[in-house]
Amino acid sequence: MFNLSNRTAKAVQSLQRLAAGMATVAPRIGDTKVPMSLLEKGAYINYQRIEDNLAIVRERLGRPLTLSEKILYGHLDDPHGQDIERGTSYLKLRPDRVACQDATAQMALLQFMSAGMDTAAVPTTVHCDHLIEAQVGGVKDLARAIEINKEVYDFLATATAKYGLGFWKPGSGIIHQIILENYAFPGGLMIGTDSHTPNAGGLGMIACGVGGADAVDVMADIPWELKCPKVIGVNLTGRISGWTTPKDVILKVAGILTVKGGTGAIVEYKGPGVESLSCTGMATICNMGAEIGATTSMFPFNNRMVIDINLSELEPHINGPFTPDLATPLSQFASEVKKNVGLIGSCTNSSYEDMSRSASIAKEAAAHGLEAKSKFTITPGSEQVRATIERDGQIAAFEDIGGIVLANACGPCIGTANSIITSYNRNFTGRNDANPATHAFVASPDIVTAMVFAGSLTFNPMTDTLTGSDGKPFKFTDPSGNELPPTGYDPGQNTFQAPPADRVSVNVAVNPQSDRLQLLSPFKPWDGKTPTDLPILIKAQGKCTTDHISAGGPWLKYRGHLQNISQNCLIGAINAENGEANKVKNQITGEWGGVPQTAAYYRDHGIKWVVIGDHNYGEGSSREHAALEPRFLGGLAIITRSFARIHETNLKKQGMLALTFANPEDYDKIKPSDKVDILGLESFAPGKNLTLRVKHESGSTEDISLAHSFNEGQIAWFKAGSALNLMAAKAKGQ
Repeated sequence: MFNLSNRTAKAVQSLQRLAAGMATVAPRIGDTKVPMSLLEKGAYINYQRIEDNLAIVRERLGRPLTLSEKILYGHLDDPHGQDIERGTSYLKLRPDRVACQDATAQMALLQFMSAGMDTAAVPTTVHCDHLIEAQVGGVKDLARAIEINKEVYDFLATATAKYGLGFWKPGSGIIHQIILENYAFPGGLMIGTDSHTPNAGGLGMIACGVGGADAVDVMADIPWELKCPKVIGVNLTGRISGWTTPKDVILKVAGILTVKGGTGAIVEYKGPGVESLSCTGMATICNMGAEIGATTSMFPFNNRMVIDINLSELEPHINGPFTPDLATPLSQFASEVKKNVGLIGSCTNSSYEDMSRSASIAKEAAAHGLEAKSKFTITPGSEQVRATIERDGQIAAFEDIGGIVLANACGPCIGTANSIITSYNRNFTGRNDANPATHAFVASPDIVTAMVFAGSLTFNPMTDTLTGSDGKPFKFTDPSGNELPPTGYDPGQNTFQAPPADRVSVNVAVNPQSDRLQLLSPFKPWDGKTPTDLPILIKAQGKCTTDHISAGGPWLKYRGHLQNISQNCLIGAINAENGEANKVKNQITGEWGGVPQTAAYYRDHGIKWVVIGDHNYGEGSSREHAALEPRFLGGLAIITRSFARIHETNLKKQGMLALTFANPEDYDKIKPSDKVDILGLESFAPGKNLTLRVKHESGSTEDISLAHSFNEGQIAWFKAGSALNLMAAKAKGQ
C-alpha cells in the first residue's frame, strides 16, 4: 500500500506553497480536498487550518519561520492567544492523527475507556508488532504470538472496533513502516505511543513519540501540550555512496550530540546532500533521532544552529556498546569481542531499499561460495515489504546463505550472543537478550550483512578481503539496491481491520480474571499536606533508561495489567548504595529486598517515597509504564539531575512530581539512607522552585533547591491525582 501518487503528490504541492510563504492568494489551499489516507473515507488533510494559523502567527512574530515551525504553529489550537517562545512556552496543538503499537496501546485504550468517550476524535490506528517474539522464523513465530497473545489481540481488536480506530493485525508489519506506507504526509502533525514515531519525518511530517495519556488527550479532543521546541539544523553536503548509508548520518549525529543533546529540540536537515537520500533513508535518520532525545526530526531546514556533515567524506559508523551515542568510524573500529549474532531490519531499517542492498551483499557472498558464519536474522518492515522481497528474490538470497527471515514485527529489537551487531536503534544494557554483559553494537544493514560472512567485528568491507570457497580472496563491491521495487509493491495479505459500521453492538473483551489485562482504578489525588519523612526507594546511579525502569522482554505480556507489570519497577536500575541492581534497603525494617517489593511495602504501610536519579533519567522508549508503575507502587516524586522529554511528561500525566536539582551537583549530597521533606507544595506554581529538606542518618539536615517545569495545567494534574482524573472530573462537570 506504499502509495505516493495522487494523495502525496497533492500534499507535496500544498507543503511547497506553505514553505514558499504562501505567495499565491487564490485559489485557497483548502479548496482541494486531499485524503488523509486511502483507508479512511471522509478524513481529509486540513491544510487550510495551517495556512490560516500561519497568517496569524507570522503577523504576531514578525520573523521568518523554519519548516518545522510552519507545521507546528500551523496546528496551534489558539494561534491568536498562544504564547510562543522556544524552550519556554507550552504549545497547545491539534494533531492530525494518533498511532499506537500493541505494547503501549493496551494501557492507552484502558485509559481512553476510563475517560468515558464513545469514539476517537481524530483518525487513530493500532498496530500489532511488539508482542511477536523472534525465535525460529516468521511463520512459526507469528503463529506462536497469535496463540499466546490471543487475549490481548482480542482486546485490541474489539476496543478499536468499539471506538472507531483502525486495527493492523499481527503480521502486518512494524508500526513505523506501516505509517510511512499508508498515513504519513507532508505538513502533517502526528503523535504516536512509540518513541520512534519521528520515522514519519521522512515524508515531511512532524511526528512525535508520546505516552499513552497524551494519546488519550488527542483521542478525547483535548489539545496536545508540548514545550515549544528549539531548532537544531544539520547541513548535509556531498552525496551518499558506496558503503555509506543514511543510517551512518544519524550514527554520526548521535556521536556529536550524545543521547541528550537533542532534548527539547526539533532536528531539521537541509543542504544539497538531502537530494541523495531516499524517502526511507530520511525516515531512518528521523527514526533514530529518538536516540539523541530530539522531540522529532524532519527534512528539510532553513539555516540556524547548523552541524555540517559532508556525505562524500562520511564513512560507515558502528555505535556502542551499551549506548547509541558512542560513535566510531568503521576504519577505527576494533574489538576483541567475537560477534555471535547479526540482525537487520527493525523500525529503523526495514524498507525495500534496505533489504535489496543487503541482499546484493548476500548474493555476492553466495557467488563466492560463502555462507553466514554468524547467526543472521532478517526482519521485513511490513507485510507489503515481505511479500515484495519474496517475489523479487531477496528472501531467497538471504535464505541461501543461512539467513532466517523473521515475522514482520519488532522481534529481537525489544528483547531476543554475548556480542551482537544490529541495524536497529537501541543497544541499552540487556535490551536484546537480558544479559547485562552483552556488547551490542548498532550499524547500517550493509555493514551488519558484510560482517556475518566474516564472523568478526574487526572486518572492514571497505578495505578487507574474504576467502571464497575456491580459496581465492575477494573484496565486496559497493552494495546496491532500489529505493522502490521496479515493478511496484505486492501488498501481500490484507491485515487491516477497519472500524465496523455498527460499533454499538461491539463488546470490548476484558476478562476480570486475566493476568494480561486489568481495568484501571483512579489514583488518589494529592491530600494537600506537606510530604515529610519520605524514604528514598533507590538512588539510581548512572544511566537509567526506560528499560531499567520498566524492562521489556518477558515483561511485555503484562503491558495491559498494571499490577503485574509493576513487579518489574526499577529492577534494572543500579543502586548507588551497593552498586547492585534490584537490591535496596527497606528503611523501616532494615531488610534488603527487591525494588518493587520494597516500594509495595512502603505503599501498603501508607508511606510515600521518592527516587533519586542521574542525568537524562528515563531516556529511551515512550513507555508510560515507567511512570505508571512508580505511581501504582506509592511513589510521590522522581528527583533527578535531568529528564528525558517523554518520561518527564509521562510522570506529570500520572500525577507524580518530576523535579530536578537546581544545582545538578546536589545529586551527590543525597545518601540512599536519607529521608526527605518536600516543601512549598502549598504554593506550587510555575517557575517557583520547591525545597528538598534532606535528613541524614547523623541527625543533620540541609535544604536543597528543586526546579521543575510544571505549568498551571500540569499542577492541576498533580493535585487531581492524574491528568485522567482531571479529564474525568471535567467530563462529569465537577
